[in-house]
Parts: sequence; C-alpha cells; structure tokens
Amino acid sequence: MILNIAKKEWKLLLKEKGTFFWLLGMPIMFIVLFGSVFGIASSSSVTLPYIDMDHTPTSQSFLKTVGDKSGYKLEAHQSEGMQDQIDKIRDGKGTALLIIPQGFEQSVKKGDGNPISLELYREATSDSVIAPFRAVLENLANGYRETKINNALAESGQTKEAREQVLAAPFTIKDRMENGSGYNVITQVVPGYTVMFVFFVIISMLKRFLGDKESGMTARLRSTRMSPMSYLLGMWLSYLVITLIQCTVLLTFGHLVYDLQLGDLFAICVLVFMLAVCGTGIGLAISMLVRSDNQGMAFTQLLTMGGAVLGGLWFPVDLMPKTIQTISHFTPQYWAQKAFQDIMLRGVHISGIVNSLLVLAIIAALGLIVALVRYKRFLRTALG
Repeated sequence: MILNIAKKEWKLLLKEKGTFFWLLGMPIMFIVLFGSVFGIASSSSVTLPYIDMDHTPTSQSFLKTVGDKSGYKLEAHQSEGMQDQIDKIRDGKGTALLIIPQGFEQSVKKGDGNPISLELYREATSDSVIAPFRAVLENLANGYRETKINNALAESGQTKEAREQVLAAPFTIKDRMENGSGYNVITQVVPGYTVMFVFFVIISMLKRFLGDKESGMTARLRSTRMSPMSYLLGMWLSYLVITLIQCTVLLTFGHLVYDLQLGDLFAICVLVFMLAVCGTGIGLAISMLVRSDNQGMAFTQLLTMGGAVLGGLWFPVDLMPKTIQTISHFTPQYWAQKAFQDIMLRGVHISGIVNSLLVLAIIAALGLIVALVRYKRFLRTALG
C-alpha cells in the first residue's frame, strides 16, 4: 500500500515539468551564478588609478612595489585629470585615487623627520575594497622607516649583526592550515544551495496534500482501510526519493564541473539521506498544520530563506554576530551545512558528524509525530 502511494506520486511528479525546474534546474542555476560571480570576484584584480606628480625613479619604483604586493592593477593618469577623478569618486562612479605628491623622492632620501603625505581619495562605501591596499601602503611606509633607522645605526658605527638584532620583528607568523583541503567559494556554494533547495521540496508536498484535500481525494481515503501511517509514509517515501535524487545530482554537478572534493562518500551518503528525511519530515508537518496554500507558502519561505541566512548557507556563520551564531544552532540548515563542510574540508568521517546526524534525525522525528497527531484533523477538514 505504501509503495503504491509512492508510485502514484512519482507518476504525477513526472508529468509536472515545473517540479524538475524548481528541484534541479533552479539550484543548478544558483550554483553556477554565485559560484561564477564570487569565483571571479575572488580571483580578479581591482583597477586603481593613480597620479604621479613626482615623476622620479623612486616614485616609479614605489608604485611598482605597491602593485606587486597588493595585487591591484594601478592605472596612470595625468595631473590635469585629477579633479575629474575626484568627481567620479564623489559621484560613486570611482573607487579610489592615489596621489604621489611632488617631492616624494626628496622626502624619502632626505628623511628629515617631516614626512610627505600621500593622498588616498576613496569612495565612502569602498572600505572593504581599499583596506588591503591601504595596509600595503602602511607596510611600505614602515619599510622605509626601517631603512632610515638602519642607515642611522650604520652611521653611528653599529655592526650589521647589531642592526639586524635591533630591527628584528618581535614575532613571526606561521600560517598553518588544519583543514584537509583549502576553503574556497565552491565549498560554500555547492553544499549550501544543495541544503537550501532540499527544503523547497516542501512546496511540492504542500501542493499535493492540499490539492488532494480540495479535490476530495483525501475525503475518500476516510472510507478505506488505509491507516494514517500508511498514507503519510507513502507520501513521505515518494518525496524522500525525489530529494535523494536532487542532492545526488547537485553534489555530482559540483564535483564534475567545479572539482568539488566530496571527501568520505559513505559519510556524504548518510548525511544526504538524513537531510532528505529531515526536509521531508518537516514538509509532512507543515502540510498537516496549514489551512491554505498561501499560509503554507509563507511558512515554507520563512523556513527556507530564513534558515538559509541563519544556517550559514549563503556565507559562513563565523561572519555573523555572536547572537545570530547562537540562534543558527536551532536550524537544521546549520547542522547540515556544518556536516558537509566537516566532511569536505576537514576530512572527518561518519564518527565526526554524529551530532549533526542526531539533530537532523530528531527534527525529522518531530515532524513525523506532528503529522500523525494532526492527520485526523486534516481529514476532518477535507471536502467530501
């Protein structure tokens, strides 16, 4: 009986072309769009105009060093166009402008304690773009200061070893990456949108349950010997399989197209299964709780979109305020995304994602219990 109900749902879903667009086409489009946009943004260089009023070998060497160390593409402009560049920044059409004033070489070589000022014009909203560039300028200024100190010590008769000891940094930084593989935008986007669109299956479940109720199909079930458990399990099984196929397609797409490293495949399979159980379990509960399609869509949008933001599907949870990070622990999306990244980035196996699996299982069980409790009321409200 359960399998017959599931087969009936599969046949209906195959006839609805829009279902495949929402469950497969749309998430693939999102993965391609955001993967490409953020991938290009992270690898492309920012062009930053400059005006060199000094025109000396020292200023040219300085600008070359800035470009090499910062990764920015520096674009030369004439001093006559300085006001035009500033106007562009003021109008929001430009990002920044670096001015090397006349006398730069003389100030660097003379070093009389009266430093010359470089001018960095910037647009008010470009802090995140300009901050790395400003940091490079400050590091170079420190480098020139150290050179000045070194020359002064040399003139005072200090040996090379003594000068190096004085100028030695009090600490050094050793960058040690502990993840099994490096983090990149794909390890955020592919599992993130896979998790997000799993919960969109709730929309299809809502339409089917409410459609059956309005058409009288649900009312006719009251005259049969079918138990509530059989009906719910049959409907649940059909969408569970659909969700499993959805996750498999999206993760395979990420692996083949973007070379996403999946990690332990057994752990991935168990996680995908539990995620599908959780998503469809919540779908059963919402389908039994809501009274109309509009109400159901509102709940679903709140769950999918709100959960995507709070659960760290669009950007890492670590970037959020502490309070939001705490709230995120109450969303299934957080635990699913955490488990995916534990497997893909940190190289953990099934034993390392037990907590995430347990949370997803509890939420799925609660969803099924709510659906069973509300099923009789759902039948009473059906049209006969």
